[in-house]
Amino acid sequence: MSSFSDCDLHQLTQDIKQWAKEFGFNECRIVDPELEQYRTDFNAWLEQGYHGEMDYLANHADLRFAPANLHEGTQRVLSLSMAYLPESVETVKRLQTKDKGYIARYALGRDYHKLIRKRLTQLAKKIEQTVGDHGYRAFVDSAPILERQIAEQAGMGWIGKNTLLLSPKAGSWFLLGEIFTNLPLPVDAPTSKRHCGSCSACLDKCPTDAFVEPWVLDASKCISYLTIEYDGIIPEELRPKMGNRIFGCDDCQLVCPWTKFAKHTQELDFQPRHNLDNEDLLTLFNWDEDTFLKNTEGSPIRRTGYENWRRNIAVALGNAATRIDIIESLEQARMGASEKLLVHIDWALTQHRRPQ
Repeated sequence: MSSFSDCDLHQLTQDIKQWAKEFGFNECRIVDPELEQYRTDFNAWLEQGYHGEMDYLANHADLRFAPANLHEGTQRVLSLSMAYLPESVETVKRLQTKDKGYIARYALGRDYHKLIRKRLTQLAKKIEQTVGDHGYRAFVDSAPILERQIAEQAGMGWIGKNTLLLSPKAGSWFLLGEIFTNLPLPVDAPTSKRHCGSCSACLDKCPTDAFVEPWVLDASKCISYLTIEYDGIIPEELRPKMGNRIFGCDDCQLVCPWTKFAKHTQELDFQPRHNLDNEDLLTLFNWDEDTFLKNTEGSPIRRTGYENWRRNIAVALGNAATRIDIIESLEQARMGASEKLLVHIDWALTQHRRPQ
């Protein structure tokens, strides 16, 4: 790696931010993160068990709070954001259409990990063409990294009461990625204040009351956790609150006032596939495993697996309006269902057999 004057590094930084936009990123900020200040709150969150069964969050603290341990020689982190919400995709209206499945809007298209990692690598190699080997590693939700905290320190926005990163320019409908580099680039000013004020919309409107207090999420009650990460039997008291949400939940974003500043994506890979933004619950429930695997190829939905996919939809069918075809499909699905799936199917059937 060549040596640079301050002037050279300043120009290189401006070039990097322009290249980032050319590769489809909405914003690129540079930081030399100091993450120890987050350790106490993070450990307290873990000690309360608010991470549910996501045991990986309790591992690798030596890497999580010290980026240079994750990538030797790290001097700066490039924090980048990419919008993912297509302009044509409905949100609130779809949540109110109880016979349709609601899938978190980031998961409607191609797996963002692949798309963003490719663009990060392209950006890093573009830098390499200019300066030579700069000792980089690109990450997209793929290592023990405090992404939102790094972005906050980079001045991209602030961590909201809903624990998401909020941007005054883009709300929260965006994804984050990082490039760790050994280049001593000039850093951006950090976010000096969290601008949630007295607003508590995200806390008040959470369907399952998953927020213990501002900035503290009990993931074991969060619909995103329950429908994606959790592999067990969904607590019965939470099932009616899940509505038609079958993979993830966007409610704390939808009610956030900063959402009005969100940027829509033009990325083709984020456009809905297989009608997943407007499909009937019953159609999705009746997919066999081969159809599930085919229609979720290259999709983040694969993460939940076929059985939990049906588990989630069974709960949503229990929350839908009573129809004979729903009852018949649920009854038919009992044949050969695992014990876990059967619990949720029988619960759904019970909802439709209650006196109206």
